[in-house]
Amino acid sequence: MKYLDKINSPSDVKKLDKKDLPELAKECREVLIETVSKNGGHLASNLGVVELTIALHRVFCSPKDKIIWDVGHQCYTHKLLTGRYNEFSTIRTENGLSGFTKPDESEHDLFYSGHSSVSISQALGLATANSLKNEKNTTVAVIGDGAFTGGLAYEALNNAGRVGKRLIVILNDNEMSISKNVGSVARYLAVIRSSPRYYKLKENTEKALNKIPLVGAGLSELVYKLKTRLKNMIYKSTFFEDLGFRYMGPIDGHNIDQLCEALESAKMIKDMPVLLHINTIKGKGYDFAEKDPSEFHGVSKFNINTGEPIYSGKNFSSEFGRLICDMAHNDKRICAVTAAMALGTGLNDFSLNFPERFFDVGIAEEHAVTFCAGLAKGGMLPVFSVYSTFLQRCFDQVVHDGTMQNLHMILAIDRAGFVGEDGVSHQGILDASFLNSIPGITVFSPTTYEGLRQCLVRAAYHTQGVVAVRYPRGEEKPIPENIVNVSENYDIYGNIKAKNYIVTYGRIFSHACTARDLLIKDGRDFSVIRLNRIKPIDRQAVGQTLGSENIYFFEEGIKNGGIGETFGELLAESSYKGNYRLTAVDNHFVRHAPVSKLYEEYMLDADGMYKICTEK
Repeated sequence: MKYLDKINSPSDVKKLDKKDLPELAKECREVLIETVSKNGGHLASNLGVVELTIALHRVFCSPKDKIIWDVGHQCYTHKLLTGRYNEFSTIRTENGLSGFTKPDESEHDLFYSGHSSVSISQALGLATANSLKNEKNTTVAVIGDGAFTGGLAYEALNNAGRVGKRLIVILNDNEMSISKNVGSVARYLAVIRSSPRYYKLKENTEKALNKIPLVGAGLSELVYKLKTRLKNMIYKSTFFEDLGFRYMGPIDGHNIDQLCEALESAKMIKDMPVLLHINTIKGKGYDFAEKDPSEFHGVSKFNINTGEPIYSGKNFSSEFGRLICDMAHNDKRICAVTAAMALGTGLNDFSLNFPERFFDVGIAEEHAVTFCAGLAKGGMLPVFSVYSTFLQRCFDQVVHDGTMQNLHMILAIDRAGFVGEDGVSHQGILDASFLNSIPGITVFSPTTYEGLRQCLVRAAYHTQGVVAVRYPRGEEKPIPENIVNVSENYDIYGNIKAKNYIVTYGRIFSHACTARDLLIKDGRDFSVIRLNRIKPIDRQAVGQTLGSENIYFFEEGIKNGGIGETFGELLAESSYKGNYRLTAVDNHFVRHAPVSKLYEEYMLDADGMYKICTEK
C-alpha cells in the first residue's frame, strides 16, 4: 500500500498532501473489504466513515484530543490510522485485534464498546473532566442515526446543551433525514456555515460592532437577530439548537475537504457544544454493500466478487423466525417486537407476512419491553426478540413493567452463551444469572430446533407471566436419539438411577453426552440430566440426583447467581450427602475467540467435562 504503509500514527495522516487523501481512502476501503471477507465483521458501517475518520485524524490530535466511536462497529479505519495496520489482518481472530474499540489495544481507544447510544454521555463526562482540570483538548463523539434512536443519546444531549461544555457531536446520518433543509441555497449555506473563515469573520464582526461607542452592543444584537431570522427562514429551527447546541450541516460526509473545514470550525466554538451533521452512504465503495447495507452490516466470511456468504444455512435465529411465523398464522394475538435487529434475530419474514403485527422500535430495548407490557395488557401476545447482551439494558423494565405486573409476554433471547469473535461486549453469559434473580419469571433453554419449538409453544400457551426462551448463536449440535423424557422440564441420557450425574442445559448438552459416552467406556456409571426449564428448576430433577455419589454441573454462563448455584442450593436444602462441583465462567468477562476455543478454555467441551469428571 502506497500510503497505509507509511502511517504508524495519526500524526502521519497530517503529513500527507491534501491531494493524496482520496487515495488513502481508497486503500482503506480495499483493506476493509479484503479483511472482512475473510474474517467476518462489520463492513457497511465501516465503509461509510472512511473519509470522516481520515478528516478526524487530520484535524485532531489523538489521543490528546478524545475521539469516541458510538457502538464501535465503525472503528476499523480508525484502527488502520492509529498504528494497527500491520495487525489488521488479525481482527476478530483469537489473540488478534478486537472488532470494536478496546483500551487495552491502543491509547487511541477510549472505551470498550459494542452497545449503542453511549458516546455522547461518555464524551460529556470527558469534556467536563477537561473543564475541571483546565485542559484545552477537544472531545468528539461520533454517533450514527441508528444509535440516535436510543433514549440514552437524548438524555446526554439534554445535559450537554444545558451545561455548555466544549464538545463536538458528529451525527453520521446515512439513512434517515433529521433536518428539513431543502434546496440548493440551504445546501450552499450549510457548507459556508461550516467554514472556519465564516466563524473568523463572524467573530471579528462582533468584536468590531461591540467597540462602537453607545450603539455598538445594540447593533451587534440586531445583526444577531436578523441573521437568526434569515437562517430560520431557510433552515427552520433545529431540534439540536433548541437543546443548546450549535448546529452545523448537513454536509457531504465523503468530501474530505469539507469535513476538515467543518471540523476546524467546530474546534473554534468554545462556549457551547456543537452538533455536526454529516450525510454518508453506508457501504460506500462496495456495490453489494451499498445496495444492501443491512445485509452487510455484520457479515460472516463472503466472496468479494459475488457478495455471497461462504456459508449460509439453518441456525437458531432463522428457525425462531420460521417458528414464530407459523405460530402467528394460527394466533392473531402474536406480535413480534425488535430493537433494530429484524435481520439479526430472524424476523424479516415476519415483518413481510404480518406487517401490522411487527414493530421495530429502533435501538430502544427499554421501550420495547414496556411497549410489550402495553400490548399484553391490551390482550395481545408480544414476543420481543433480542440479543442476550442487549437485554441487559432493560433489566428494570423486565422487573417493574413485566414480572411485577404478571403480564404474559415472551422474551426470545438470541445469542445466549458464547458468541465467539464478536467479543467481550457480545458474549451472552449474564442473562441466565440476572433473569434467575427476578421473581415470577420462567426461563427455558432449548438444545435443538425441535426443543426451541416446544419451548415457544409452552411459553405461549402453557405458562403465565413473563417467559424467556434463550437460545445460542449458530447451528444446533448433534445429540443422541435414546434420551429419556422424564418430564417436560428435564430429560436424562443414560440410566434413570446412576451413581454419578452430569447436569447441564442449552447447547453444551451435546458435549455432556459425548463426555458421558467416554466415561461409560471407562467403566464409570454416569448419566446426563438436561434441564429444559432452568427457572424454576424442577424439584423432581433435583430429587433424581440425591442418591448419587457425584454431581457435576456445567454451565455456559457466569457462575455468580447462575443456574448451577441454584441447583447446588436446592441440593443443600435436600440434605444431599455426595459431592457437587460446578463448572462455569468464573465471574469475569469473556475474551473474543472462536466458540470452540472458549469451550476448551472453560472446560465446557467434551474433553474438559471428561477431565473434570475423572479428577480425584
